[in-house]
Amino acid sequence: MQQRIKLAISTMLLGSLSAGAWANAELDAMMKDDNQWPMARKDYANQGYSRLSQINKSNVKKLKLAWTFATGVNRGHEGAPLVIGNIMYIHTAFPNNVYALDLDDNQKILWSYFPKQNPDVQSVLCCDNVNKGLGYGDGKIFLQQNNGVLVALDAKTGARLWDVQVNDPRTGSANTNVPHVFKDKVVTGCSGGEFGVRCHISAYNIKDGSLAWKAYSTGPDSEMLIGQDFNKENPHYSALSVYEDVNGGNREGGSFKPLDKSQLKYPEANLGVRTWLKPQQQKDGWQNGGGPTWGWYSYDPALNLMYYGTGNPGTWNPDVRPGDNKWSMTIFARDLDTGMARWGYQMTPHDEWDYDGMNEIILWEANGKQLASHFDRNGFGYTFDRTNGTLLVAEKMHPFVNWASKIDLKTGIPVKDPKYSTHQDYNAKGVCPSALGVKDEQPAAYSPKNKTFYVPLNHVCMTYEPVESKYVAGQPWVGATLTMFAGPDGVMGGFMAWDGLKGKARWYNKERFSAWGGALVTASDLVFYGTLDRWAKAVDAKTGKELWRFQVGSGVVGNMITYGHKGRQYVGVLSGIGGWAGVAMNLGLTNDTDGLGAAGGYKELTKYNAAPGGGAMNVFSL
Repeated sequence: MQQRIKLAISTMLLGSLSAGAWANAELDAMMKDDNQWPMARKDYANQGYSRLSQINKSNVKKLKLAWTFATGVNRGHEGAPLVIGNIMYIHTAFPNNVYALDLDDNQKILWSYFPKQNPDVQSVLCCDNVNKGLGYGDGKIFLQQNNGVLVALDAKTGARLWDVQVNDPRTGSANTNVPHVFKDKVVTGCSGGEFGVRCHISAYNIKDGSLAWKAYSTGPDSEMLIGQDFNKENPHYSALSVYEDVNGGNREGGSFKPLDKSQLKYPEANLGVRTWLKPQQQKDGWQNGGGPTWGWYSYDPALNLMYYGTGNPGTWNPDVRPGDNKWSMTIFARDLDTGMARWGYQMTPHDEWDYDGMNEIILWEANGKQLASHFDRNGFGYTFDRTNGTLLVAEKMHPFVNWASKIDLKTGIPVKDPKYSTHQDYNAKGVCPSALGVKDEQPAAYSPKNKTFYVPLNHVCMTYEPVESKYVAGQPWVGATLTMFAGPDGVMGGFMAWDGLKGKARWYNKERFSAWGGALVTASDLVFYGTLDRWAKAVDAKTGKELWRFQVGSGVVGNMITYGHKGRQYVGVLSGIGGWAGVAMNLGLTNDTDGLGAAGGYKELTKYNAAPGGGAMNVFSL
């Protein structure tokens, strides 16, 4: 047994190297070995791509269930396990248990870790008891617990090596994100935008858990780690206000006319303070400005830049926070060593619809350019020059997006439609997409072979009425009532192939419900994803034609992975319905506005799922 465990992490025998190079070289080697799945999305670039091709279009119809593992935990099982050598590391929803399974011995449990968390933390988890997964590096498994504690476990034994308190749930701040290992640091974030939390991104030294740097999403430049070189190639991103009305159209009939580039006042400093105008119900707004960072992060070792998105501004009532509300709803690139921001682009200034901007950024190359693409909740697919943030493409992922007509590429400013603006005590109807976005946390995949993205989608619209809500520390501070319903396609979801250079779909499949599971694409031109009505699917990457399906025990909000073991390719996914789409069902909520609108929008899920959803790992092979 001990010998097998040693073999599983044999690449750790590089002790003569420095800590930073050691961790980086180890992960680099693992990411190149397609038999392993060493990071949440396989690699630093978040591509969700594997070169394994034993399972292909000619034989995928023969794919059978190889084994399952019930986690013993209910509720939403987001994310994916890790495969390091001959060991699979599985995580669960709250209380975030961890299991190490021996793939050489019928998935025997080598060790287990059961966190001791106060059950009260569940009350500050906005959208189900989810946890998006584990990190690995330096011989350690990293778990970011829901209660804000980051834990380093010995990968061989499960022994707790160190821990650090990242966030305090008593203030409404918690964690659902993956801890990402980049070089000699483990990077983690913050949830709690709906609780008026001032969120951040933070890097800890992988050896001992000491804080390397911390960058807030709002506030003065000094606390956001923004320096003089920030946005130097695109200084107009640092404009004081991007609309004709300085209040961001923050009144009924207010102007939403975007300013011409010549009219913008830029570059300006301390925008994380100055774009949060009065009236504010609590302090100056930015102190409770949200900007959560609970998504997936990516890293370019050559540029030494890490990329991530920030989420919604605190409180969903936009009348409370006039101004652009920087730097919520923003894609950031930061120097990994110092945390200093290289560039930042705000996608939805003065957000009125909870279009969280924290979805993954996927790194790729084309035509000699280093690119980054992002599929935002607001319904636009973006492609940037990742070296400096220059916006190259910004197009609607589906024509039903109506809150804005387009993105002005010269300025990066959305051209809003005032018809779909939201204001306190006004019920805005027919807003598309809903607050779920055209794509939420479910990660897209990218094939470098055919230069195509594969994107799980929501096709949901909403009514949205902001209401008065006073800030109380540690209590929900939503300030809006929502109902959700299927978009004009008559369904609630879809799955598409996307051209990141042209900004348009190559093919698009409808799904009855939102496709809430993360995608996987392989060198054999197969794309895998899961659905809320319990299907694991494979489709042809070139055409979208469905080639295989298998119905698992509960709806899929996990992300598909693939790995190789003893000459055989396996495909796997966590099942266990939940997340925002399933939280109302899990809790037995039935009023249309319950679960921030999910209860009404997804009431049909009860015909396909037991509630709460039971967690399990499902693994398939030929």
